[in-house]
Amino acid sequence: MMAVISTALGSRLSLVVQTGTDAQGNPELKTRTYNRVKASSTDDAVYQMATILAGLQKHPLYGVSRVNEVSLEQV
Repeated sequence: MMAVISTALGSRLSLVVQTGTDAQGNPELKTRTYNRVKASSTDDAVYQMATILAGLQKHPLYGVSRVNEVSLEQV
């Protein structure tokens, strides 16, 4: 079996905000996505940026996620 190496290509940040509630009281959510996050950024730095961006939003922050994209190559 050959080894596989991964190379970081990029990352994106998604903020989920609560825009209201439905008739049953469940939260209505919208996602705001920010592309071109440096792959080398730490999770702490990305989360801190998320909380700063959330402070600029009209609606309250419901959740934060980060998606990392990598290239896989067999060596």
